[in-house]
Amino acid sequence: MASSGKSLAGSRPSFLGARVPSAVETMAQHLQELDRDTFRKLLKVVVSALEGKDCRESVKLILETSTLSEEQLTFLISGMYSLLQEALRLPMSTLKQEAFKEDLKDLRIPEDFITDFASLIFGNRRTVLEAAVQKRGIQLPGLEDFRWRVDVAISTSSLARALQPSILMQLKLSDKTSHRFEVPVAKFHELRYNVALILKEMNDLEKRSILKIQD
Repeated sequence: MASSGKSLAGSRPSFLGARVPSAVETMAQHLQELDRDTFRKLLKVVVSALEGKDCRESVKLILETSTLSEEQLTFLISGMYSLLQEALRLPMSTLKQEAFKEDLKDLRIPEDFITDFASLIFGNRRTVLEAAVQKRGIQLPGLEDFRWRVDVAISTSSLARALQPSILMQLKLSDKTSHRFEVPVAKFHELRYNVALILKEMNDLEKRSILKIQD
């Protein structure tokens, strides 16, 4: 059965984004028949991977001592890794424990597994995991404030720009830098069109069966 990256139910935004990553959705399907002991072994491996440790021997041992196929193991580890990584990227002030659990319930993840996931994300180990994820990732400044206004140049050295509207934008980033720039209305519409076109192409690619995970 193909995975299409469906959205979670309800109007509340999920911590996983507008569409559930295919890896997470496929993992949730495979968790239905998994026993808790094996799940915890896999979770331990994923946590070690998040911390940057070599987990190849641990994965090999699970493969040898469980009934899981190599394909199932790949789906489970990949999905668990993606789920935890997405949750750890969000600050505690944004991600609430009850909302986190509800999102996992919507994916039909077993209750016991939800408890284990929540213990990692909201427990004492979160600080260590969060630091490890941030250390490995490329840290770019975030957007703290965005302001804009439409401006019309009345006096200008260029006749072509006289009385032509433009959009003035000012960005304030988390590294305390500010950036101000001007965009002609025509260029703004061109940018808007190209962004919409890229989003459409991404959606078309997602629908192609060659890019979908097959069970």
